[in-house]
Amino acid sequence: MRRNGMCPICYLRGLFVPAKPFVETYKLRPVENEGRKTPIMGWSSWNTFRNRIDENLILDTAKAMKESGLLDAGYEYVNLDDNWHSSERTTEGKITADPGRFPHGIPDLVTKLNDLGFKAGIYSSNGTLTCEDLPASLHREDLDARTFASFGVEYLKYDYCHHEIMSKYAPIVYGIELSRFGTENIYYDCQKARLFGNAKFMKDKVCPSGYHVSGLDKNSGYMEYDVHVEEEGDYVLTICVRKFGSKYDKVLAALIEDEIYLYYVPAQKKPNNTGRFQKTVHLKKGENTIRLFNPCTRRSDGAFLQYYTMGKELAIAAKEREGDFRPITYSICEWGWNSPYKWGKIAGNMWRTTPDIRPWFLWIKLIYGHTVKLYKYAAPGHYNDPDMLEVGNGSLTENQNIAHFSLWCMMNAPLVLGNDIRKITPEILKIVTNKDMIAIDQDPLSLPCKRLQKGKVDVLAKPLSDGKVALCLFNRSKSIKQKSVTLDKVMLDDYINRPVAKSYTVKDVWEDEYYECDATLKTEIKPECVKVFILEPKE
Repeated sequence: MRRNGMCPICYLRGLFVPAKPFVETYKLRPVENEGRKTPIMGWSSWNTFRNRIDENLILDTAKAMKESGLLDAGYEYVNLDDNWHSSERTTEGKITADPGRFPHGIPDLVTKLNDLGFKAGIYSSNGTLTCEDLPASLHREDLDARTFASFGVEYLKYDYCHHEIMSKYAPIVYGIELSRFGTENIYYDCQKARLFGNAKFMKDKVCPSGYHVSGLDKNSGYMEYDVHVEEEGDYVLTICVRKFGSKYDKVLAALIEDEIYLYYVPAQKKPNNTGRFQKTVHLKKGENTIRLFNPCTRRSDGAFLQYYTMGKELAIAAKEREGDFRPITYSICEWGWNSPYKWGKIAGNMWRTTPDIRPWFLWIKLIYGHTVKLYKYAAPGHYNDPDMLEVGNGSLTENQNIAHFSLWCMMNAPLVLGNDIRKITPEILKIVTNKDMIAIDQDPLSLPCKRLQKGKVDVLAKPLSDGKVALCLFNRSKSIKQKSVTLDKVMLDDYINRPVAKSYTVKDVWEDEYYECDATLKTEIKPECVKVFILEPKE
């Protein structure tokens, strides 16, 4: 005997064993925002200035970037981090600039940056407030995305402070209503739905048909309606719920084709025993299936859906922006807590792999050690983000600065400077404008390196679009190391997949020297530094 489309054993198992993560169960349509196809290059205000920013500082930094040659080297984004905005929204509910520090507003600042040749970036958080306790975008994604697009920005860093965990509980549903704007509602009782998994009908004298549906929690059960419409377009989908649960919030997802719509239902008081919640949904002409369920089996499901929501809204807002189309590259700054590398490609362009970076080499090595393992998750237009560069900050040595910059380039990471450009030294400028390293990072193939060997000297290899290979030897220790690498093994690795040759033309990137090498490359590496080579097989 089967119950609600599920065998009894499977049903009982579902009561005790959580369902698979949402992203593994449902294949949503990836956000198509036409963001940057290679990692962004630019500067961010946070690492050095934190909450001490204003429009003069931003413009002075941009001018210094242009005068120093950083813009010509590819650093084209100037990104405002936290504290660019007011603690109050406008009377229309829009997020707006701090009137004291940015008296001319963000659109004016963006125009001035554009006139200098730069693109502008902005900041918000996937929470009720930002990390500096200023207005953020959770539940206001559509309005804030359109506001950012109207500013003319082309990048959004979306942080994780004041994040709200999405409820694993669903409201009790007794029916749905469907209407076109300005037309009469069509009511569908819950008994017209098909039930699956733990979903079940429960008798209820309050509801019109005498029943409601429960068992939709934690992605362990769902209900489906088949609805017919005569025209394709936007419709209002109302969820009719039986009020229950005065101490906890609830979430219901409506899945239609490969689009998802989230209904947030607050903890419910009971002056009345029923309630109604609306979303605008898109239906195709003819038959449509509407699936209702709670999507959260674990914390990561909620994080994904919230970041996905902002990603969709940014893509829509950019396309709807009046005047020239400016795609908004979307940075998911979720700190790596919910394995964003598993779902980042669906929601945005880049995803933070770890908590915030610091100008401490031990911390930089830890970030590298975690991120380098995630190479399989990246692809053109989608990047692991080990956070902004600390080159030139703190007390990092020259060797450590070179290693830090090289590792980020090898991992195909965004190159976002975090130092005070107005005071940049010639030594630091030389490091961050190394043309060969930048070309490795910006290679059109856009694949991160793979660590082929781990030890006191790590061996990293990165395939390049012209058939060459970037090879990095990272001396993790505090003493000089000698290292030999068999180049045939590098070329024959499944990920690198380049032809083996009897000899190779080798360019030492940091020494700017060329030489020929046979099948074995031998070199000496300074403490806490790297050797980076570009290998070209000789015919």
